[in-house]
Amino acid sequence: MNQKLNLVFVFADQWRCQATGYGGDPNVSTPNIDRFAARSLNFTNAVSGCPVCSPYRASLMTGVYPNRHRMMVNDQCLNRLYRGPFLGECLRAAGYQTAYIGKWHLDGNGRNAFVPPERRLGFEWWKGFECSHDYQASHYYFGDDPRPRRWAGYDADAQSAEACRYLREDAREKPFALFLSWGPPHNPFGTAPAQFEAMYDAQRIQLPPNVPEAIAARARKELAGYYAHCSALDAAFGRLLDTLSATGRDQDTIVVFTSDHGDMLGSQGQFRKQRPWAESNRVPFLVRHPDRADPGTDETPIDAPDLMPTLLTLCGAPVPEGVQGRDFSRTIQDGSPSGIEDALLALYLPFHEWRYDNGGREYRGLHGKRYTYVRTLAGPWLLYDNADDPWQRRNLVADPKHGAQVAELDARLTARLIDVGDDFADGREIVRREKVELNQAGDIAIMPSQLPNLRRYSG
Repeated sequence: MNQKLNLVFVFADQWRCQATGYGGDPNVSTPNIDRFAARSLNFTNAVSGCPVCSPYRASLMTGVYPNRHRMMVNDQCLNRLYRGPFLGECLRAAGYQTAYIGKWHLDGNGRNAFVPPERRLGFEWWKGFECSHDYQASHYYFGDDPRPRRWAGYDADAQSAEACRYLREDAREKPFALFLSWGPPHNPFGTAPAQFEAMYDAQRIQLPPNVPEAIAARARKELAGYYAHCSALDAAFGRLLDTLSATGRDQDTIVVFTSDHGDMLGSQGQFRKQRPWAESNRVPFLVRHPDRADPGTDETPIDAPDLMPTLLTLCGAPVPEGVQGRDFSRTIQDGSPSGIEDALLALYLPFHEWRYDNGGREYRGLHGKRYTYVRTLAGPWLLYDNADDPWQRRNLVADPKHGAQVAELDARLTARLIDVGDDFADGREIVRREKVELNQAGDIAIMPSQLPNLRRYSG
């Protein structure tokens, strides 16, 4: 057995925490993940603080917030915006074989482009690609070969099969850190394997109570396709766990299951991510540690910047200076309370699916064990008591009875923003000062890849 524990980190794209059997969804079938949850530590308030793909992934790899790593929107090149150190580099320096399979979305030089080794942030073994949601016909690049190859069939199945092969054949001499990044259950829907599509009839979907009747038909249709992806991924995850057990690596491997953000899917009358509501920003986060005998739950909010210091400590690797995330390793290892009260929520620049012209707005907020509080540039916007109102149907921010709560949370938010160096600027000011060029639709048009100077945190 290796002195250091191995790591298998599995994350989906756009899988909200509500969409699991163990999480109480009456529609979806996720038996393998449910069994895994029963043997894991379940962080019930895990969030994607900036709930959109690239900002989350950049925080995972850097341990800092988007205002510092500067990837505040999708399709930028992290390696040209932030010098690191990066999670893969730190694991590799600590003696790990680092491996990455699946969607990357951190290179910003075209979604179909080859990501060269020097921009893989420390991952040496590579079967990845920048970004694709063409699940039945997606491509990848293997190692240093710049020629694209095709995944066979449903790409998440092929990627999971490759992860299983890696565990059987390649993960032998060194301790390993394997990251498996799936594209589903992100839309488009109706693209999961046929046997999983057949499991869900849109007319029989039970909608959450915060989905307005006016969009119920669309929500049911999308949820049916979404759940089909979830069940397909659940089956793939089960095969991965079976391989770990068959190889005996379950005895010395930390396994994490999570997602980069959620999807509104009709809740609050909204669709997709970036929003400050629970369906967008709360994600599953399950950790199975081989040295921890008792599973359980923890209500402490854990966020993307927290993952780098937590994983490094669990792997016996030093945490570099400048990392902003909080270390949850003791909570995972022995249940020690972290003492952390809340996680920071943020949307720095409305873009893509939630632009200024369709209701998007900059916001900052706090998500805690009980309350979610959000402020816009205009002032306090949302306050939910998640214990009494888990579907967030009653905004209490203007209720005089909760004035003291709003004031307290607003003061804590201000202190937190100061702590992480966030000046809460207007998104248009961020575009100007960061030299981000947008097209007329408010999406990224040209990446700031020509920026001559990298920024390193210095205090």
